[in-house]
Amino acid sequence: MSAPAAMAAPQVLTPEWRAPRSVRAAFTLRGGGVSAAPFDSLNLGAHVGDSSAAVAENRRRVREGLHLPAEPVWLEQVHGTRVVDLDAPEEAGAGADAVITRRAGRVCVVQVADCMPVLFAARDASAVALAHAGWRGLAAGVLEATLARLGVAAGELIAWLGPAISARHFEVGDEVRTAFLERDPGAAAAFTGNARGRWQCDLAALARRRLSALGVTEVSGGSWCTYADPARFFSFRRDGRCGRMAALIWLE
Repeated sequence: MSAPAAMAAPQVLTPEWRAPRSVRAAFTLRGGGVSAAPFDSLNLGAHVGDSSAAVAENRRRVREGLHLPAEPVWLEQVHGTRVVDLDAPEEAGAGADAVITRRAGRVCVVQVADCMPVLFAARDASAVALAHAGWRGLAAGVLEATLARLGVAAGELIAWLGPAISARHFEVGDEVRTAFLERDPGAAAAFTGNARGRWQCDLAALARRRLSALGVTEVSGGSWCTYADPARFFSFRRDGRCGRMAALIWLE
């Protein structure tokens, strides 16, 4: 590894939302790590073919750079709706795409490289949650499952939509559109037909529709496109073999 890469600090986005002061959150960017191309440089995914030593060092840098109170609980994500409660340690393990906690010092994390991370915080700082919401998870109800498990009234929650692939770059087939319209005909507004007979899919709009239906009225974020900004973001749709970023949330 080069000396500059070894000395670089992990690069992150800090959500701009009206979360209580004791709620901490961050979204890692691709800079400030030690991984070689095509995982350069702050790859946090241990499942993408990167060196395990590089991933371990990148995770260490994030832990130290963000002053995390504990090692994040890294999920085995499967594009489903299972929710892990960090306050019930026996639940950790196989396949889950959302995580919640009501206790300080436990770090929720999901990994993404085009899918949308959705962060939740209770207005009274009694709980936080985080969901991995690609189109499959959104269509299957991962946001609904997260709120049901969290047990906080929707009106008492705020949400932040992290970076994800934008509608301009997210082309899908009829099966994706149908999966949403079967549950919500109004979701058609999030799909725009293109010249190839397919659809441009707006993940942020779909997430906002689901959150509105649940009763979550304060939602921010959702304006960053992972595909369009290769300097800051990994994108599976753009690059195929690539690293993973992480969204994190915890209570102090």
